[in-house]
Amino acid sequence: MIDIYDPEQYGDGPPHGVFEQLRRTDPVHRQEMPDGTFYWAVMRHADVVEVSRNPTLYSAARGGVVLEDLDPDSLAMMRDMLLAMDPPRHAEHRDSLSAHFRARVIANLEPSIRRICGEIIDAAGEGDIEVVHDVCAHVPAQVIGELVGIPESDRDQIHSWAEHIVSGADDSLNGSIGMAMYAMELAAERRGDPREDLITLLLDAEFDGEPMTDLAFGSFFVQLVVAGNDTSRTMLSSAILALLTHPDQLAELREDRTLLAGATEEVLRWSNPLHYFRRTASEDAVLGGQAISEGDKLAMMYTSANRDEAVFDDPHRFDIHRSPNPHLSFGIGEHFCLGVHLARLEGRVFIDEMLNRWSSIELAGDPLRQRSNLNNSMVSLPLTVRR
Repeated sequence: MIDIYDPEQYGDGPPHGVFEQLRRTDPVHRQEMPDGTFYWAVMRHADVVEVSRNPTLYSAARGGVVLEDLDPDSLAMMRDMLLAMDPPRHAEHRDSLSAHFRARVIANLEPSIRRICGEIIDAAGEGDIEVVHDVCAHVPAQVIGELVGIPESDRDQIHSWAEHIVSGADDSLNGSIGMAMYAMELAAERRGDPREDLITLLLDAEFDGEPMTDLAFGSFFVQLVVAGNDTSRTMLSSAILALLTHPDQLAELREDRTLLAGATEEVLRWSNPLHYFRRTASEDAVLGGQAISEGDKLAMMYTSANRDEAVFDDPHRFDIHRSPNPHLSFGIGEHFCLGVHLARLEGRVFIDEMLNRWSSIELAGDPLRQRSNLNNSMVSLPLTVRR
C-alpha cells in the first residue's frame, strides 16, 4: 500500500520512484492520514497548475495550507498569513507589499547581499564545517534584516529566534513570542522615526480597511522572517549538495558564472524547499478525471510536479543548462511567491561568492535529512572546505 504521508518516507530523500508511479497510474491519489481523514495528492504538473490557478474553487483560507487540520485559534492565525488568504483579501494585502518586492527594487540589494554572503562564508573559516546552520541559515536572516531595516546589531538575535521557530523544538513558541515582541517595539520606534524601509511602508498601509497595528505588524514580521529563513536556508544548502554530487557541473560553473541563474533555477526544480501546500475544495469539482467533493483536502505535490515527464525532458537528471525550466517551486497564479526575486538573487549571489572563496569543497560525511512530508530540507551537511 502506497503511503506518501508518512514522514519516514522522506528520511533518505523524496520517494521519487513512488511519485513517478503515481503520476502514471493514479495522478490524483487518495491518501489516508493517521487521524482518519484523507487528502488528494495532486501529482502532475498540469493538475497542480490547475489547482493553483483556481484560488476560489481551491481555497487556501478554508483549511489553511498544511494537511493537518488546525484548531480554530491556530487556523485563525494562519488565515492572517498572506499564503493562506483567498481572493479578494489576498490581493488587497499583497498589493500593499508588492512594490517593495519588485525586481528592480530587489536588484538594488545585490551589493548588500554580496557583502553579507561574503562575510558569512569568511566567518565559517576553512577545514571541517557544518554548512546548513553555520553558513546557509545566517544568510536569509541578514538579508531580510537589510530589506526590512533591522539594525545590524539585532540580526543575530533574529537569526536565533528564527532557528528556534523552524526547528520544531519545545521553545519554538518562545522564539515566536520573542520575535513578535521585538517587532512590536520596532514598530513603535519607527512610528516616531519614519524611514525609507519596509517597516515604515507597512505601518503606513491599510489592511482590511484599517492601518496595521503594532500587534498585526508583530505577527506579519514573524511570518516574513520565518518563511524567508526556512526556504532560503534549504535552497542554499540544497544547491551545495546538488553541485557536489554533480562535480562536472560544479567545475563548469566555476569557469562560467553566466550559468549561475540557470543553475539556481535547476536547484529549485531538483530540490524544491517545500514538498506541498494544501488547498480545500470550496465546491464539488473534477480534477484530472477524479471527482473531488466540497470540503476535500488537496496537496499540490511540487516535488512530483517538478519531475513530471510530460513537462521536463529526463526529469531525474540535474542539468544547470535546462531551458525552459517551468518548475513550480515558487507556485503559480494568485499565490506566486512574493519573494521570488529576492530568493533568486540570494541563490545566485551566494553560489557565486562561495565559488570565489572556496577553491575546494568536499563532503565530509553523509547529509542528514529532515524527516518531513512538508519540508524538503537537511538538518546537517558536513563539508571540508579550502580557500
